[in-house]
Amino acid sequence: MNLLDVGRIVLGLVLLVGGGELLVRGASDLAKRAGISSLVVGLTVVALATSAPELAVSVGATLNGQPDLAVGNVVGSNIVNILVILGLSALVLPLAVRQQLVRLDVPVMVGMTVVLLLVSLDGRISLADGTLLLALMAVHTVVTVWVSRRSPEADDHPGQTMDDSEQPSDEAGTGRRRPGVLLSAAFLAIGVGLLVLGAGQLVDGAVSIAEALGVSELVIGLTVVALGTSLPELATSLIAAVRGERDMAVGNIVGSNIANIGLVLGVPALISGNGLPVPPAALALDIPLMLAVAVALSPVVLTGFTMARWEGAMFLLLHGAYTAYLVLDAIGHDSLEGFTLVLVLFLLPLVVITLVATVGYELGVHAGRRQAKRGDEPGG
Repeated sequence: MNLLDVGRIVLGLVLLVGGGELLVRGASDLAKRAGISSLVVGLTVVALATSAPELAVSVGATLNGQPDLAVGNVVGSNIVNILVILGLSALVLPLAVRQQLVRLDVPVMVGMTVVLLLVSLDGRISLADGTLLLALMAVHTVVTVWVSRRSPEADDHPGQTMDDSEQPSDEAGTGRRRPGVLLSAAFLAIGVGLLVLGAGQLVDGAVSIAEALGVSELVIGLTVVALGTSLPELATSLIAAVRGERDMAVGNIVGSNIANIGLVLGVPALISGNGLPVPPAALALDIPLMLAVAVALSPVVLTGFTMARWEGAMFLLLHGAYTAYLVLDAIGHDSLEGFTLVLVLFLLPLVVITLVATVGYELGVHAGRRQAKRGDEPGG
């Protein structure tokens, strides 16, 4: 480790914050002009843009003969996206989600994770498997845009578009006019560029430090690289939450996870020729855990279509425990066995009981409200 690596990390963080701000500004304005909801923009344009660092890292790792790093990057990023980024975003501002996210996008994310697990059981993501993952992602993107254009719920102003002669004041009512289309598009493009550049600098510095400590490629991919390439999603979702674009904050994460599976694993599987090997350790623990995390998000968004602050804190606690396990296992620490027992016998059952109890309570509340509403109707 040297000062150059530390400087790369600091520079990467600065670029990520600036890129996230520009990306949210540009994407939000273009969405409103096109009559497309922030949720759909987060699920498509922003999700694909913030997945660019993962794609760059995975393709580069595959071409350099480091498939463990490529797979660990995607699996770790998807876990970080839900547990860390949605957790932090919910702490900033409780996240409300639209019914489309519950009915379509979260189930698609869970389904694609199941498909990834199934195609990986033979220890390799083949050419056909990569093609399947890419096709599923493309179908989801098309269906998402189609549903948004048909559903009045999805758009604040469905079917409306704006030209440069119709530039209303911003949401804050400050009297400032929106930037033009070209400027918003420039914000979007520059934001993506800064995110990719910032993630690259941060990952280079962090990987150099991790390699100096003798950590394996898979663990580097699951931790350092996963967190580093997820920083664009973190910057974008946190800034979107602060700016009140909560749909974009949640849609960015769900869409990014779908893009990571379909695009970031699909493309390396196609270009590698012989497919992408899946490490046995990832198949035994990390991919099933990624599926469990995706499933865990479902009851959270089902409870009143919101993600509360305490749920965000619980997600952060889970990721802290997972990261601690990976580090202890990587260094062969004597406390690993005891830590594992605490996870299996205490923490994980507590989380499951909490989720089940919360879902049961919320479903009971909603059922009571529906019954009361029917009773208030004439003739009820």
